[in-house]
Amino acid sequence: MGKKHVFYIRKKLLIFLFLLLTKPSFGHDPNQNLPANKIFEKFNLPTVGESKPIGFYAKGCLSGGVQLSDTGPNWQIMRPSRNRNWGHPSVISYIKDLSKSATQIGWKGLYIGDIAAPRGGPMPYGHQSHQTGLDVDIWLTPPKSLTLTKKERDKIKAVSVRKKNLKEVNNNWTLNHAKILKAAASDNRVDRIFINAPAKIWMCENMEGSKKWLQKIRPIWGHHSHFHVRLKCPKASPECVKQKPTVTQISKSPTGCDNTLYWWVTKALEPPDPNKKKTIIKKKKGARDYTMNDLPKMCLNIIHGK
Repeated sequence: MGKKHVFYIRKKLLIFLFLLLTKPSFGHDPNQNLPANKIFEKFNLPTVGESKPIGFYAKGCLSGGVQLSDTGPNWQIMRPSRNRNWGHPSVISYIKDLSKSATQIGWKGLYIGDIAAPRGGPMPYGHQSHQTGLDVDIWLTPPKSLTLTKKERDKIKAVSVRKKNLKEVNNNWTLNHAKILKAAASDNRVDRIFINAPAKIWMCENMEGSKKWLQKIRPIWGHHSHFHVRLKCPKASPECVKQKPTVTQISKSPTGCDNTLYWWVTKALEPPDPNKKKTIIKKKKGARDYTMNDLPKMCLNIIHGK
């Protein structure tokens, strides 16, 4: 075997080893056309570099995710085994600020639910959104302790504040819940907050003073054991897609405390008319059906980057 041939083999071997060592742990093979959530769920760490929310809240990913500490002075992460306590720096600072406000209202702090996966993207279960690191779920359970073990936090059951009739809040709901939601919505970083309709109705009917902050509180099904905060796209984030229409455009009043709100606990709960012809609605593609081709092109860099 000649020297040139030996040199060639060594060179190829070195290139192979380089690619093997530098290749990301999980890549994207377009020929497999895997669901995007099967790709994103494999990452335990974020990409290195600047934090950027990419795409829409329910169709995007996250560059340079920042981790919220498992336990802080005024909060604890719930369901820690999911590894969903990653987000854009704006949501991390928001959580810390709101947790501190909760202590001034009378709670020990806050139990924090899902934010996003290390690199954002579609999740294998639980959410359609939470993909860009700008969403966070906050439990409506007043913390009794902020020293729970990870095992305890993976098993603890969240408290519901809604009656089984779906029309009213139950005895778990307190004025402090409303005060925390007011603090949450009054922050300029917030785009909107989702919670069950009975909770918003209670606040519309019982809170005193200016209620302009209630416009950001949007009724939605479920959300009776947590509320979902969605932050605005940060400034200088051209890759982030804003939600439209805005809360102002959706609302029929400055507070959203109008007949459209009461629809959720009246007409929306009526049983369907058996004589009405059923309309066949084509099922829309959901987050768990997305492939990488459905997401912004920049998300390919996120799954291939380090």
